[in-house]
Amino acid sequence: MLQLIETFKQASFNITFATACAKTDNAFNLESIGVTTVAIELNSSSFDDFIKRLNPNVVLFDRFMIEEQFGWRVAENCPNALRILDTEDLHCLRKGRHEAFKANQAFSLNTLFNYVAKREIASIYRCDLSLIISEAEMDILKLDFRVDESLLFYLPFMLDALTKDEQQNLPKFDERTHFITIGNFLHEPNYNAVLYLKETLWPLIRKRLPQAELHVYGAYVQQKAKQHHHEKSGFIIKGFAVDAHNVMKQAKVCLAPLRFGAGLKGKLIDAMVNGAPSVTTSVGAEGMFGDFGPNGFVADEINDFVENAVLLYEDKSVWEEKQSNGFQIINNRFNKDQFQALFIEHLNTVSQELQGRRQNNFTGQMLMHHTLQSTKFMSKWIEAKNRKI
Repeated sequence: MLQLIETFKQASFNITFATACAKTDNAFNLESIGVTTVAIELNSSSFDDFIKRLNPNVVLFDRFMIEEQFGWRVAENCPNALRILDTEDLHCLRKGRHEAFKANQAFSLNTLFNYVAKREIASIYRCDLSLIISEAEMDILKLDFRVDESLLFYLPFMLDALTKDEQQNLPKFDERTHFITIGNFLHEPNYNAVLYLKETLWPLIRKRLPQAELHVYGAYVQQKAKQHHHEKSGFIIKGFAVDAHNVMKQAKVCLAPLRFGAGLKGKLIDAMVNGAPSVTTSVGAEGMFGDFGPNGFVADEINDFVENAVLLYEDKSVWEEKQSNGFQIINNRFNKDQFQALFIEHLNTVSQELQGRRQNNFTGQMLMHHTLQSTKFMSKWIEAKNRKI
C-alpha cells in the first residue's frame, strides 16, 4: 500500500486515505508523508456525503471486501471516478489451497471455485481495473476464470534497486548467525508454517546443527504461538520485530515452509533485500523468481528442505551464490522505476477510455446492477437497525 501511495504521489495526485479500521500503535504515520487520513464508517450513509464532497478522480479499494462495502456507494455518488481494486493477492486461491490442505487433497478447480472466488471475481468485474501482484495469479484469472485481460494489470512489489555499495555493506556470511522466519501470526499460512517448523522441520535441522537457533518473528503473537517457545531446542519466539530489515540482516538463512497461501511473499522479499538466502516451498516461490535462479532453494519434501537449509547454513560459496541471485531478482523483477512508470501510463489510458471500457464490460454492469439491489439494501437495513439500537 505504501508503494502504491508513493507511486500516486510521484504522479502528483492528492491522496486521501479513508479507513474504517482503528489505528494501532504500530500504524504508519501517513500524515508524515502528506497523506490525509479520514475515518469512515461501515454501513453508513455518512460515507455518501464524504465521497460526494471529495469527488475523487480515482478510488482504490484495498481488497475485495472493501469494494463490496463501498464500491456501490462510489459508483452511485461519483460515477465518473476510476475504480481500482488492489487484490493484494487472490484470496480465493489462498482459501482453495487451505481447504485442499486441510482435506489432504490435491488442489484443483473444485477447491479454487469456492464461495470466496464468486465474491472476489465479481468484485474484479465491477471495477475498472484490478491490480494483480503475481504473474501466476494473472494466469489463473485469465485461464481458469476467463477474466478479460483488459480488466487486469500486473503490478508486483515496487522496490528501490540495490546499489553495489548497499550489497557489499551488508553483513557477510561469517558475520551472521542463526535461522529466521517472520510473518504475521494472525495470517493462517504463516502460523501453519511455524507449526510445521516446530513439529517437523526444525528438530531435523537442529539435530544436524546443534548450536543453531531459529528466531521466529511476527506481529500479533498470541498464547497459542508463545507456547511453542523452547530455548533448549533453539526454537525462539521473538514476536513483533520493530525493524524487520535489521533482524533479517543478522540472520544467516530465512526459512519459509509455506504449505498454502497466495501472492508474493514479503518475507522472501525482505530476505533478498537484506542478503539472507532462503529455503521455501513451491507455494512460497510462486511468482517470485521468474527466469532467475532463486535466492536459495525451493523444496516441498521434508528431507530436501532440511538438507538445503543445512547446506546454506554451512557452505559459504553456495550461500554467496544464492545471495547474489537475490540481488539480481530485486533489481530486475521488482524495480520500482520500471513499474511505477508503466502503471501511471496505463492509468492514464484507462481513464481516457473509461466509458468505452465500461460499455464493453457487460458482466461488470450486470454485477453492479445486482449489487445495487442486494448489497445496497442489506447495508441500508443494517444502518437502520443500528440506528434503532
